[in-house]
Amino acid sequence: MSSTVSRPVAVKLAPLTRERLKRLADAKHRTPHWLMREAIEQYVDQEEKREAFRQDGTRAWEAYRASGLHVTHVEADAWLEQLEAGNDVEPPECQV
Repeated sequence: MSSTVSRPVAVKLAPLTRERLKRLADAKHRTPHWLMREAIEQYVDQEEKREAFRQDGTRAWEAYRASGLHVTHVEADAWLEQLEAGNDVEPPECQV
């Protein structure tokens, strides 16, 4: 079967949550099913981005630990000030 085929998934919701979902769906002229799908898609997108960001940070930390290459806060701040002022300057050299 193709991965584009949708399959049902059961989700147990508290009665109050179901009522809230129904009211919101009515107000938006959508179905509760549509709202749940949209919410899940947005949540998964957000969490994938968060996980990618976390993994990038972990890789950067590991690269630093392996090489020791870095710039100081003062160097980075001075470079960013130059960029903010509209000056197209090269980033500071990394040091060990």
